[in-house]
Amino acid sequence: MRIRISHATTYHYASPPSSVTQTLRLTPRHHDGQYVTNWRIEVSEDCLLHQHEDAFGNITHSFTAEGPFETLTVAVEGEVDTQDTHGIVTGTVERFPPSLFLRETSLTEPDSAIIEFAKAARGSSDDTLSTLHALLSALHGEMTFDPEPTQTGTTAAEAFKLRRGVCQDITHIFIAAARHLGIPARYVGGHFYRADGVISQDAGHAWAEANIEKLGWVGFDPTNGISTTEAHVRVAVGLDYLGAAPVRGARYGGNGETLKVAVQVQQARSQTQS
Repeated sequence: MRIRISHATTYHYASPPSSVTQTLRLTPRHHDGQYVTNWRIEVSEDCLLHQHEDAFGNITHSFTAEGPFETLTVAVEGEVDTQDTHGIVTGTVERFPPSLFLRETSLTEPDSAIIEFAKAARGSSDDTLSTLHALLSALHGEMTFDPEPTQTGTTAAEAFKLRRGVCQDITHIFIAAARHLGIPARYVGGHFYRADGVISQDAGHAWAEANIEKLGWVGFDPTNGISTTEAHVRVAVGLDYLGAAPVRGARYGGNGETLKVAVQVQQARSQTQS
């Protein structure tokens, strides 16, 4: 499948800042089952865009835009060819052993409720893959997708207590539970092509990858209750959302910042016309 993605983040300032510095994790890279055919980044203000790789091998860009300005937009657009690998992720940049992804973070620390939920999902099974699929199914059934009650700093424990949240929250819970069971798990930020015809989305998508002996990394999307497919475009990984956030930065001066994100994910026109 060839998927076309556009992702625009626009900031409005009631009082213009003197400068804005940001780090972007918005650019996917090649791996088995994913090939980036074209991709570009545009910043509305005149600035230099510096590319490098972070510790996890994510392609990152950084810039400083000098103000004053009332609006700043960061936009990416491109196309990615994907193939269904049955959830198995290979050919990626791996800088660390899987054991690193057993490390808890403030966003993924399990509480007693998540621990009990993880134990119940595992049951008496000693098979890692079966345990992860049971956890995937149970969490998908337990959580309700709802963007209202949570925000980027909501922890896995807080979201699980509410039984509501967005893909970021549900992924954090899955990771917290898997790590408690001794299974290395990491956060993945990217995009998801919806088969129901919905193109416009309010944000990117998030899911998890867990490391299984003899299989390696395998993708699990607990928000949709599925293993990852050709509909998933993988962009960045980290221990949690903070390590894979699409945009992070700082503003110097100014106030009254508001943020709007517009994402479109669709099949490329050349493919839909063929």
